[in-house]
Amino acid sequence: MGIKLGILGLGTVGTGTVQLLQDNIGRHSLLQLVEIYRVGVKSLDKPRDVTLPQSVLTTDLESIVNDPEVDIVVELIGGLEPARELILKAIQNGKHVVTANKAVISRFGTEIFTSANRQGVYVMLEAAVGGGIPVIQPLKQSLSVNRIHTVTGIINGTTNYILTRMQTEGSSFDAVLADAQKLGYAEADPTADVDGWDAADKISILASLAFGGRINREEVSCEGIRQVSKTDITYANNLGFVIKLLAIAKKVSPTSSTLSVRVHPTLVPKTHPLASINGVYNAILVEGEPLGQVMFFGPGAGAGATASAVSSDILNLVARVGSSEAAPLDPLLGCSHQDYCQIAPQNELTARFYTRFLTLDQPGVIGKLGTSFGQHGVSLESIVQTGFQDKLAEIVVVTHDVLEGDFKQALEEIRSFEAIHSIPSLLRVL
Repeated sequence: MGIKLGILGLGTVGTGTVQLLQDNIGRHSLLQLVEIYRVGVKSLDKPRDVTLPQSVLTTDLESIVNDPEVDIVVELIGGLEPARELILKAIQNGKHVVTANKAVISRFGTEIFTSANRQGVYVMLEAAVGGGIPVIQPLKQSLSVNRIHTVTGIINGTTNYILTRMQTEGSSFDAVLADAQKLGYAEADPTADVDGWDAADKISILASLAFGGRINREEVSCEGIRQVSKTDITYANNLGFVIKLLAIAKKVSPTSSTLSVRVHPTLVPKTHPLASINGVYNAILVEGEPLGQVMFFGPGAGAGATASAVSSDILNLVARVGSSEAAPLDPLLGCSHQDYCQIAPQNELTARFYTRFLTLDQPGVIGKLGTSFGQHGVSLESIVQTGFQDKLAEIVVVTHDVLEGDFKQALEEIRSFEAIHSIPSLLRVL
């Protein structure tokens, strides 16, 4: 029995997926049951890197999700709408869905999975996080017996590429971003990547799976890398760190059910497993009990990598659709979370901080900084004057673990000091 696919979108990922499915010799035998039945495109006349019968192509995407012959809808158009609407219509029509759309899942996952569970269909999303890296299914299945306490990831290839080049070349953010756009590693509008939104969508999904509850995307704290300077990268290197954009989901304490879910540039010790993840590569480090640490590493984007993840989801569904239409949903394959995880406000979290001050060259400034931090309960690991910049003294402070609210109160007081010219950098330390 052939399993009929309706594919929405024939861009980079859609083309890669079709190519993989057509070239199925030597791959899993179940892929030979797959029929590419309908493919939705923007234009019928556009030249393509795949050969498909003209009768398979259509510009009417809604006709695909409404077609009773289609067993599985593969959504690869991206964006919020009409992707959300098409996914929901497919579910309502009793079709299983495979998607690479992290934005739709992170923002509308509650609506989508509630509908899917009601209709008795699966929504598969391996390709939504980490490109070709298998991490979604391991979190659902292989790691599900562990008590996971932390998920830490480099899950945006664009920002990792930019930070890697800034580190290795001493280049500025703006210069590397412009180059990344020319090479196709960054979009013409890089906002979603460089401001951390893409990583926040992805960590929302990972946190939901790791901690068994729904995540309110709006509660995820998000900072990008625009403020990271080559000066900070140099100082971080001298202190034994590299700077990475990390997405972190963790329990605020071993016994608490409250989570911290956040994205921000971070000073990572050079000895840490994530410190050596460079270029466009992604990695996700999962820590739990009794397993300890396990890390998933690989290409975080690209036609082949993402097509691999999409096709693995298709394979999982083919095995089930082909065996019994009436089988109950497999709890290790679906997403049945009902309750929302509680996410702690940033001010209530504990962290280490790196801060760079530019001050007037006056005696006693370092002492005054130390006193202010001490009065607000902020313990300092180091405070040093590193040199001068445009006749201003440059002072770098690294704290011990401190309450973020206390640290920010101290900064507010320090900003008012006459000797403080500016605070150009504020980064967290892992």
